[in-house]
Amino acid sequence: MPNHKKSLLTRFLIWRYKNISNKNFLFILSILIGLLAGLAAVVLKNLTFTIQAFLEKGIVFSKNQLYFILPSIGLILVYFISKYILKKTPEHAIASIIYSLSKKTGLIPFSKIYVPLITAPLTVGFGGSVGLLGPAAASGSAIASNVSRLFHVESKTRILLVGCASAAAISSIFKSPIAAIIFAVEVFSLDLTFASLIPLLLASVSAVITSYFFQGDAVLFDFYITEKFEIKDTIFYILLGIGTAFASIYFTKMYFAITKVFNRFSNPFKRLIVGGLTIGVILYFIPALYGEGFGFINNLLAGNHIKAIGVTPFDTYRDNIWVVIALLFGITIFKAIAMTATLASGGSGGIFIPTLVMGSALGNIFAKVLNNIGLNLHVSEINFTLVGMAGLIAGVLHAPLTAIFLIAEITGGYGLFVPLMLTCAISFLINKNALDFTIYTRELAERGELLTHNKDQTVLNLMNLDAVIEDNFVPIHNEMYLGEMLHNGVAKSSRNLFPIVNDNGELEGIILLDDIREFMFEKTLYNSVKVKDLMHDAPDYIIYEEDNVKDVMKKFQDSGAWNLPVIKKGKYCGFVSKSKLLTAYRRKLINFTEE
Repeated sequence: MPNHKKSLLTRFLIWRYKNISNKNFLFILSILIGLLAGLAAVVLKNLTFTIQAFLEKGIVFSKNQLYFILPSIGLILVYFISKYILKKTPEHAIASIIYSLSKKTGLIPFSKIYVPLITAPLTVGFGGSVGLLGPAAASGSAIASNVSRLFHVESKTRILLVGCASAAAISSIFKSPIAAIIFAVEVFSLDLTFASLIPLLLASVSAVITSYFFQGDAVLFDFYITEKFEIKDTIFYILLGIGTAFASIYFTKMYFAITKVFNRFSNPFKRLIVGGLTIGVILYFIPALYGEGFGFINNLLAGNHIKAIGVTPFDTYRDNIWVVIALLFGITIFKAIAMTATLASGGSGGIFIPTLVMGSALGNIFAKVLNNIGLNLHVSEINFTLVGMAGLIAGVLHAPLTAIFLIAEITGGYGLFVPLMLTCAISFLINKNALDFTIYTRELAERGELLTHNKDQTVLNLMNLDAVIEDNFVPIHNEMYLGEMLHNGVAKSSRNLFPIVNDNGELEGIILLDDIREFMFEKTLYNSVKVKDLMHDAPDYIIYEEDNVKDVMKKFQDSGAWNLPVIKKGKYCGFVSKSKLLTAYRRKLINFTEE
């Protein structure tokens, strides 16, 4: 049976090569991947909502106000299922996609299709304070990678299709195809050329159609702008941009600080217990942080801040607007903590939707303060809620265009385009000057493995050091005499460089043919001069575990050498030549940039 399936696939591929051009086949695959990624997002949402509905109706926790222990139960389930059944540890979804694009040419294991579909609904369904967008993108990207591999698609096209799948996930969840395309370009650093735009568009639209087919007209934010932007509010939107910028810096730094604390626990079960207790305490005082938070956002947009905040120990004082503002401020502060604790303790989820929640609270706070400080001001709380969401997305993700078009699409128009551009631009610029990288990209950037819109940088990141290491150099020993070196080394090598390697495989130095050219035919020196008398250090060394191709290129530039030795685990393993490196770079650049 497997052989029969293989022959069918082979026949199909042969037929495809004869009858369908690569460009048209790319369009077909982008539609297919959009449908499949959209379906994965729908499945993910429905599983999560099913779990939430079961817990709300079938369990007495909510009636007894004990819902704050549910996230711990969800994390425990994720831990045991991941360890003993799936045998896969949940990963940071978007960061893992970016890594697969930069260092794995878009190759993603098959298991990443179904792992997020199991772990994310359990995490979020039980009240974990994270989002579903990241897991949806991860599952869709894994589908795209494996479909590409099935149909023998080249690496460059596979990378584009992974980007298409991520766009499809956003398009399906938010029903915002334009923002989805821009997200793929901004976050994954895809080249927005005509050749890439059409597949992204097809995938995004097909994902939206899938979402409409299975879920009808239901949208996450059922809202339309009723209050127009007024020019007199411009200064306030500028101030909101500054506020969201500092909030986004806080969000990012808090994420890494809390993650660092959790990483100190060597036992993952201890991390789970600490994370569960942390989330439980936060939820007891701020129940609005339970789950993703779409209900919170929708209640704010409906003007019902009491319902948005939920039942808290401070209900007696909710008639005081400043208490309401304080509670909303608590949501702004503690959303980042609850989200990070969920992820750091082993939960599965994303940061995109928590960012929206935090931004909506901040924007609403800003408007409420203006309206209640006694200066006879009146601004639209709903508009500031929306723009606050965009401002935080622009800062946290370094994706201002995604933020602008997302809010424009989910509100059904572009009435807030001017304040959106103002706030997002300010938030992005301040955050970008304070933090070079985002939660998604910092660790990859520190390792030099991050794709960017800089083609030179991207090509270097896509190159593999193993592909340019040469090992056809004849090693010699430092105790060899000159005559023995000429007989066993020079005579048997086509290279003009010789590594001196000891019995432990460690590199002690090098000798160039130029070093011995003047006296290599003086036989009187053959049995008196030893290799150790002639050898010298290499101009620089390439450390396999530490240096990437960009580092190697810089070492050639700084040293002026034509060949540099590679040290792997302390042992000599070959050389990299400048000519081979530049040839490989040119070939990769041509392959990357050709239409």
